[in-house]
Amino acid sequence: MPSQSICTNNQLKQENQYVEKLYIDHQPWLYKWLWKKLGCSFQSADLAQDTFVKVLKQQERETLKEPRAYLQVLAQRSLFDFWRCKELEQAYCLSLAQQELNFVVSEETHILVLEALNQLDKILYGLDPTSRQVFVLSQLRQFTYQQISDQMAISVMTVRRYMKLAIMACAGLN
Repeated sequence: MPSQSICTNNQLKQENQYVEKLYIDHQPWLYKWLWKKLGCSFQSADLAQDTFVKVLKQQERETLKEPRAYLQVLAQRSLFDFWRCKELEQAYCLSLAQQELNFVVSEETHILVLEALNQLDKILYGLDPTSRQVFVLSQLRQFTYQQISDQMAISVMTVRRYMKLAIMACAGLN
């Protein structure tokens, strides 16, 4: 039993050294690549760190033949998430600006709403496109199941199935 623990500790140490070397060798390059895309040093640094956190979270770490290409793919995904979050934030702010509110939304509430929108966005992008479209038509456009059925040329029963999938995903039951 102790020999297995030693082997695991040695393996973990080697993996950590590999990630450390990967970071030292490629973090400056990745930061510059992100800076060219964003034009913001703070966001570039954050997304570069997010990329390496993703590397650390991976179960299987194998020696990469093309580490920059791999890191670029991970960073590109973080970049897409960042841009989607920004678009959601802009849409939310625009929606607030267009409404005549009799109250001021606190900064805390504003942040909580944005976090909830980002979570919902990630959940919806995890669904297949048809389930996502059914959910959006139902919940955001307030279409009835019959209206969704007519627009998408699917049966009402199929609309119900897609809604069930979407609701289960939102509830974390999928």
